[in-house]
Amino acid sequence: MLICHCNIITEKEIEQAIIDLLDIDPWQLIVPAKVYHSLKKRGRCCGCFPNVVETIIRVTEKYHARSEVDGADVVSHLDRVRGLRVEYGSKFHEGRKASHRAA
Repeated sequence: MLICHCNIITEKEIEQAIIDLLDIDPWQLIVPAKVYHSLKKRGRCCGCFPNVVETIIRVTEKYHARSEVDGADVVSHLDRVRGLRVEYGSKFHEGRKASHRAA
């Protein structure tokens, strides 16, 4: 599935970039800008960033669930991040009308 129309980046490419970053340091903070930098791209309209955030959360959860580390801390932290996303992200829709949002 195509996530970023401006840069022609697929969901698989974003997922692989996140896994590559987690392989380097599993506890680093991964944000859309870091993912795009690792792909040697940059956010243009940034309308895809909400979808990239959701992908980061999903891939990070799966990555840590497969690891040997106790997953309870990871899941509780990611639930807090998801809660903040719902609380703050859905309120303003990044300045776009709801009918134009992909997320």
